[in-house]
Order: sequence, then C-alpha cells, then structure tokens
Amino acid sequence: MTDILKLRTREFFKKHSITTALLVVVVLLSFLSCKEKNVDFTDAVKDRAMLPQLHATDVATVVSDSGITRYRINTPQWDIYDKAEPPYWEFPMGIHLERFDEQLNVDANVHCDYAKFNERDQLWELKGNVRATNLQGELFETEQLFWNQRTELIYSDSLIKVTNAESIIIGIGFQSNQQMTRYMVKQTQYIFPVKEEE
Repeated sequence: MTDILKLRTREFFKKHSITTALLVVVVLLSFLSCKEKNVDFTDAVKDRAMLPQLHATDVATVVSDSGITRYRINTPQWDIYDKAEPPYWEFPMGIHLERFDEQLNVDANVHCDYAKFNERDQLWELKGNVRATNLQGELFETEQLFWNQRTELIYSDSLIKVTNAESIIIGIGFQSNQQMTRYMVKQTQYIFPVKEEE
C-alpha cells in the first residue's frame, strides 16, 4: 500500500510540477516581500517640529476663554504645530475670524488669505487681502496686519485703506484697539471725502 501511495505521489508531482514550482516561488516571494516591508517609520520623522499635531480641513469652530465664547473661526485648513519653537497655529488657505463681545455681539471680523497665530505671544499675523470691519461698519484693507491679544492692539506697517461713511483714508501703517473703533493712521497719504448721493 505504501508503494502505491509513493507511486501516486510521484505521478501527481510529475503532472503538476510546474504548478507546484510556481506555488513554492510565490510563497517564498511573499515571505521575502513581507520581510522587506518591516520598516521603522519613526526614523522617517527627523524633526517633529515640522509636523502638525493637528491637521484639519473645512473647519467651523468657536474658541472660548474662561467659558465665554470669544471667537468664531471658519477656514479651509488649520494646522497646529505644538512642537515648533515657538508653538503656532497656521491657516495656509486663509481664515474668516469673528470676535465676540461679552454679550456675544460680533465687534470685529477679519478675512485674509493667510494667517498665523503665535500661541506664546498671543499674536496673530494676517497676510494677503486682509479685510476687517468694525461695529461702525468701517472697512480696513491692507496686505499685512498684526493683532496682539495680550496688549489688545491691532497694528500694521503696510499700506492701509480705511473706508467709513465720511471719507476714505489711505496711509502707511496704523494702530488700533482690538475693536478697531479707536485708531490712528500713520503717514497719511490721502483723504478722500465721500459725497452723499442726492
């Protein structure tokens, strides 16, 4: 009986030798390929400061301080670099930011093409088509704007255009309170009175 089994086994392998050989090769290659994929990915991250702790897209959120809602943020992309020195938030595709007073009225809003927030200094840097409106409906337009939350000041050294009901003021640099209701345009270049239509 053992001889018959050996004979049948030989006949089977003779008939299926190519298939068996291919099967053995595939199994060996799969073991080798699995072994090659065992890579330590921690070595790939050379500088953790260059990677965001958080990467979010299509964000609409509110930020509170001591349990009181202070800001509403809408942005296509928000990255938080917690290991950078200093730590910062980045909005590479722009931001729409609204600031609320204690009664939850919007007392300032800002749009820009790019924004960065330095957590340690509590300093916002806004760049590219910066447009801000205050409660009086005055429109501030510039290419770069800084907002220091700690000192509650907004300022710029860039060309700025302020449009209100009476005039259009163009100057280089300005400083304001964070509600943008008390401001000073530095190096005033032009003041155009706005004529009321009859």
